[in-house]
Amino acid sequence: MSRLIAVSNRVAIPKKGKVAGGLAVGVLAALEEHGGVWFGWSGRTRQESCEPAVETRGRVTYATIDLNEEDLDGYYNGFSNNSLWPLFHYLLGFFSFRRSQYNAYCRVNELFARKLKSLVKPDDVIWVHDYHLIPLAAELRRAGVRNPIGFFLHVPFPSFNVLRSLPPHEHILRCMSAYDVVGFQTQTDLSSFEGCMRQPEIDGRLLGDGQIEAYGRVFKADVFPIGVDVDACQSLAMQNLDDRRVQRLTSSLRERKLILGVDRLDYSKGLELRFRAFEELLTKYPTNRGAVVFMQIAPPTRAGVRAYDDIREELERAAGNINGRFAEMDWAPIRYLNRGYSRGVLMSLFRLTHIGLVTPIRDGMNLVAKEYVAAQNPSDPGVLVLSTLAGAARELTEAVLINPYDREGMADGIQTALEMRVEERRERHQSMIEVLRRNDIHRWCGRFVDALRAAHKEAA
Repeated sequence: MSRLIAVSNRVAIPKKGKVAGGLAVGVLAALEEHGGVWFGWSGRTRQESCEPAVETRGRVTYATIDLNEEDLDGYYNGFSNNSLWPLFHYLLGFFSFRRSQYNAYCRVNELFARKLKSLVKPDDVIWVHDYHLIPLAAELRRAGVRNPIGFFLHVPFPSFNVLRSLPPHEHILRCMSAYDVVGFQTQTDLSSFEGCMRQPEIDGRLLGDGQIEAYGRVFKADVFPIGVDVDACQSLAMQNLDDRRVQRLTSSLRERKLILGVDRLDYSKGLELRFRAFEELLTKYPTNRGAVVFMQIAPPTRAGVRAYDDIREELERAAGNINGRFAEMDWAPIRYLNRGYSRGVLMSLFRLTHIGLVTPIRDGMNLVAKEYVAAQNPSDPGVLVLSTLAGAARELTEAVLINPYDREGMADGIQTALEMRVEERRERHQSMIEVLRRNDIHRWCGRFVDALRAAHKEAA
């Protein structure tokens, strides 16, 4: 049986206590189910490139390469996170472009292709993940690889009027056309991509049934919303309830209701807007003073990118202002934790939390929203307050849906969740759990790999 080779910017070899992001959880679940290789950057730098370091654990082989520090800075901090990330999230105020950074992005993708080629067997299926590696299929084809190659974009995809802000936007679309299957989180993202391919300067054609003809190739584009492993989330939540950190939190709350946010420290997550909405809650609904606690867990990310240092300073200032205004001797309204926790601890926190607050200003999916629902106690579930601008809102329609830019509306949504009767909470939770089980992480993986094999067979 053919192997699955997953390729991502960074390979997350599981380590005890380390927080795994949405991409890492999804890739690892796919590889553990199918068996195969996870290829990507090691997290280390060196002057000269070397052959991949290989480590096998169970059914998964981890193959990692080091990167030149200058190329890494241009490829990752530069083009990937100063250009593509804000562009794809419609946040042009954070967007910048430098040709040297784009050249580094192309060089690293060429290096990935060159080092990966030696590991590929004739019947392998290659699955490339996310915006860091858009040119990889084109580089692999140029290197002579003829295996089926699929691409999944974990973040949103913008409309053409936004994408054209990027000088090499046509090259990005050409590179995406080198894959056999291109997958998106939502129908909105797929429609944006199809709209780009129909532009006169691109001259692509939609052939029906997800088939697109462009740049001399026919490939498939479709929606594959990523899911979670519901049973694993529930099991982790139960197993870690006696963790000393969870117990200490429960004791410190003293019967107060807990509102919890868990996000990477990123401007797309709308964290300052969230803090100010909580301030509005305490102002508009004063009975919550002393009765609720908002805890925000926001581990730092992307060190070296100035925008992320600014976010940290803004949140620390906002938390200090709100606590200074409302705190009592025995109660602080906001607990802001700028560090990460293991998934097990987070699942237990989700289970004990009255409200899960997931309010990004733009997100491809947001697995925290799905994990929060999955970890709940069905007989006494918490309430998910979810941004309509997250991809998860397309599926989790029984959450309390809010617009993150509407401070008063978000405060009203939180208050609705705080006052919701247990019968309604159970009904909403049951409906969302059924959605999560129908489209869990295994279904996501199976659908994509099946589509990739079918598309490649049809093309051949």
